[in-house]
Amino acid sequence: MSALSPRQLHLNINALHSGFVPSAWRVADADPRVFLDVNHYVRLAQIAERACLDAIFLADNAAISDQLDLRPITALEPTLLLTSVAAATTHLGLIATASTSYNEPYNIARRFATLDLISNGRAGWNIVTTADVASARNFGLDAVPDHAQRYARADEFATLVKTLWNSWDDDAFIADKASGRFVDLSKVHAAAHRGRFFGVQGALNLPRSAQGHPVLVQAGASGDGRDLAARHAEAVFSASQSFDESRAYRDDLNARAARYGRGPNAVKVLAGLTTIIGSTESEARRRRDELIDLIPERYSLNRLAGTLGIPADTLSFDQRLPDDLPLPNNGNGNHTFFNATLALARKNGYTVRELVRELAGGGGHRVIVGTPEQIADDITHWFENGAADGFNLMPDALPDGLEAFTEGVVPILQQRGIFRRAYEGKTLRSHLGLATPEAHRAAERAA
Repeated sequence: MSALSPRQLHLNINALHSGFVPSAWRVADADPRVFLDVNHYVRLAQIAERACLDAIFLADNAAISDQLDLRPITALEPTLLLTSVAAATTHLGLIATASTSYNEPYNIARRFATLDLISNGRAGWNIVTTADVASARNFGLDAVPDHAQRYARADEFATLVKTLWNSWDDDAFIADKASGRFVDLSKVHAAAHRGRFFGVQGALNLPRSAQGHPVLVQAGASGDGRDLAARHAEAVFSASQSFDESRAYRDDLNARAARYGRGPNAVKVLAGLTTIIGSTESEARRRRDELIDLIPERYSLNRLAGTLGIPADTLSFDQRLPDDLPLPNNGNGNHTFFNATLALARKNGYTVRELVRELAGGGGHRVIVGTPEQIADDITHWFENGAADGFNLMPDALPDGLEAFTEGVVPILQQRGIFRRAYEGKTLRSHLGLATPEAHRAAERAA
């Protein structure tokens, strides 16, 4: 997309196993085992690609982090899963989550560079720090490292991964049969890194991909999280519940990025959005009510309590949230969903029952219910007025909720001229309008 082209909306599908609403696995035509079925994710990706969406996104956890007795979880490792998706698609971006808390930079750099090469330049890495105690205990720790330490580690981790991805010049791989020279070693650069958390001596053992290196994605609402995104991220998944909140977040993030010497609008903000769609308003509301009525109250209460970092028995369905709630785990928990959930509850004066219904079961993302036209109007308003560059879509139930969006909402957005009718390139960077990272490599090595 040239500098003179109109700004284009970005849309990802966040493939949350059976769907965003916790009861999606219970509807009549749902297969409860799709969370373990690679063909399910391939089908979702192919639906998304037919509609020219930017990417499929997969979350991940290092522990059983939800109520496994009541709903499916993110179980399959996302980079392995996306290799199968890559083989079944040609254009769709492939974004996987990997934690900086319980991995090593060389392994992550190699894993994502491999996915990038397999897919011909369609990979993205969603950088997360991990804040739950269950994950810490799975890696031999008794407690979660403190918030500042997690983000300091993540910053060094991301910097080192980029150094490794950039350790090969674009023209290092020559394969000259006549001379017998395979790789120009003068264009392969050792990381030679020794820092607070990591030490890596050599170069990555893989050359660069068609898009230079994978796109860096992040999500975080805390000050440390925003700074991490401002330094490294090219796209951010946000969890804002209101237009004003999202616009302020986007403005703040880009101001922080500018202080790190990055250009205007350097980071694409993709707001989380759950859609429940019907051909009429009443049909959409009926679909919502049927799904929510299938969610056990115990699940919703435990999910909300977990987000807020308080015991479930301190919540009552017919009362409002307690006053003066502190950040979870003394500030060492997940700030993003805590802040989004609390803001929604306080703004509307919801009781706990009203809040979990509005959140479609206790999650932290914005939920809109309506016709394709109403959904398109909401998206257009946020996009055209600076609250978001696009959306990380979380349909209520899959695959039919995604099909309702791609068949009903996408054509309206295309008619309005804000979403593509065809892919203009084949890499995730081209879909997002991002430059290849070549111009920054020498500076990164010097730093």
